[in-house]
This record gives sequence, C-alpha cells and structure tokens, in this order.
Amino acid sequence: MKILDWYIIKKYLTTFFVMLLLFIPIGIMVDISENIDKMLSSEAPTDEIIYYYFNFVIYFANLLFPIFLFLSVIWFTSKLANDTEIIAILSSGVSYVRFLRPFIVAASVVAIFAFIMGMYIVPNASRGFNEFRFEYIKKGKTKLRDNAEIYKQVTTNDFIYLKSFSFESKRGDNFTLEHFEDNVLKYKMEARSIKYNEEDSTYTLRGYKKRIIGALNDSLVNVRKFDTIFPFEIEDLTPVTYMAETLNYQELDKFIEKERQSGSPNVNIHLLVKYKRWSLPITAFILTIIAVAVSSMKRRGGMGVNLAFGISIAFIYIFFDKIFGTMAEKSGFSPMMAVWVPNLVFGVLALYLLYNARR
Repeated sequence: MKILDWYIIKKYLTTFFVMLLLFIPIGIMVDISENIDKMLSSEAPTDEIIYYYFNFVIYFANLLFPIFLFLSVIWFTSKLANDTEIIAILSSGVSYVRFLRPFIVAASVVAIFAFIMGMYIVPNASRGFNEFRFEYIKKGKTKLRDNAEIYKQVTTNDFIYLKSFSFESKRGDNFTLEHFEDNVLKYKMEARSIKYNEEDSTYTLRGYKKRIIGALNDSLVNVRKFDTIFPFEIEDLTPVTYMAETLNYQELDKFIEKERQSGSPNVNIHLLVKYKRWSLPITAFILTIIAVAVSSMKRRGGMGVNLAFGISIAFIYIFFDKIFGTMAEKSGFSPMMAVWVPNLVFGVLALYLLYNARR
C-alpha cells in the first residue's frame, strides 16, 4: 500500500500545483486586458508593474487556493475512478478510510504550506498588490482611507476628535484632545485646524485653545498658532482600508488590540482577516474529503458529472463565505462565527458524503 500512498500523494500535489500554474497566467492576462489602459494613463513604471504581477500571483493563489485544491482533487480522483483503479483498491481488502489516508497526508502538506504563506508571505504581497492598485488603477475611484469624523482613544488617558482629516495634505479640521486621569477630565485642547509637519514630526495647531481644569478655577490659553507633538502617529488616525491584510500574524494581533482600544468601528473587519488565516488550512481537509467522497465512485457521466457537481459545491462555499463575511463586516455578527460557520456546514457535509461513499 505504501507505493499506492506515494502515488496518490504525488498525483494530489502535482495536479494541484499544475492547476495553479495553468490558471495564474489566465488571471494575469485578464487583469492586463482590464487595466492596461489605466496603467498607461497613470504612467505606471515598468518595474512597478512587474512587481505588481509578482504580488498578484501570490495574492490570488492564496485567495483561490481552496477552489483550485477542490477541483484538482476531483479531477485526478475521478480519473482513478474511471480507470477502475479505486474499485481494484477497495476490492483488495483496503478500507475506505485507509484509502483516504494519503489524501489527508497530502492535504496536510498543502495546509501547512498555506498556513505559512497566509501568516507571513501573503501579507507582504498584499501590501504591494493593494498599494499599486490604489496608486495606479483605482486612483480617485475607491476610498483608500476614511476621512470622515474621527473619534479615537490614542493613549490610556487621551481621546481625540477630528471633524475630517486628509492624509494626503496631512491636515485636519476641528481638532479636540481631552486628557483624563482617573476618569476625571484634566485638560482639553481645541484647534480650528491641525497640520502634520513631516520634517520634524510635529503638529501645527491654528486657532489653538487649551482649558486646564483646576480644583476651584479653570485656566485658559488662547494662541493663534501653536506647534507641539502628540503621542500618536499620523498613520493611526486613518489607517488604509486594507491595513490588516498587509500585517503578519504578530503585527496583526497588535494592530487589532490598538484599534480595539481606540474604539475603531473596523475591528470586526480586522478580526475577520485574522480568523480566515487560521481557518484556511482546515478548509483544505474539509474540501479534500468532500472531493474524494464525490468523485471516488464511477458514474455514467464520467468526470464531467463529478466536475459539474464539484463546481456547484465550490460556488455554494464561496456564497456562504461571502454572506457570512459581509454580515460580520456590516453588522454585529461575530467574525469568528462568520469564518467557522461555513467550515462547520461543509464539515458536516463532508462527513455525510464520506459515510455514503463508504457504503
């Protein structure tokens, strides 16, 4: 059986990577045909375009890996079934669970690879991919940062408010900072406008007012222009919408904690990114079991029927994933539940199909 194990593992991995290699050039050609005019009109440098497509390959390989994995397992397992190899294996006394073992071993290899990629390699590719798209393709069409009202807790004791802030001009309007100690307001700073000075990392406040709360009387300071420093980075005010995707696991944990403390409304979106990185390797096992259970029986329609059924399941999986993801982003639905419910549903489906296949 060891020879057969290695044969199945080799077929599994080879078919999976060949399918990736076949579809990625197609994806690149489609992207070029859609965006070449925008790249030319934006005068994107050639070296940046090449680097963009390098990141494009990694980004989309990770995004579509479950679908490619699923279809590749259906493809080569259906071929084994059509050649009556599976019937011969099971007829020789090998149990269905034992037959499934090399598939699980191969899925483990892919899952470990996907886990490492998702935690440490894909984030860097996502940064390059998104930066290029927002700079040269989506420029002015998609909101890169939320410039609307900002209310954040920037330190344990400090809260800031801005009516609006432009990261491009480094300028904001109607700035307020409130400093608390033991939940008691100690002083309040206000300014008509605030501007960040990159050369010395200071902030210029215009129309500056400061009220220091005293035990008996308050003291007031009014200055037309005031330069100072603050305990927050300009990037903290309006992080890019795709920031969570660009951070490795340790950085993402710190970023989420920082966003949670600041009262950001986007915490659920960031948590969704975090939990998906954990769930992706598990998805490899679930889809492998479903694919083997669906395609291990020889059918009248042959491989075409199995592929059609597999593609239908793949689209249903994507539908579930998108629906629950949107629920977590737009409502109070738990991000963890949004990530794991589709896997639980398809995990139950995998066990049901496996039970029927064994019969």
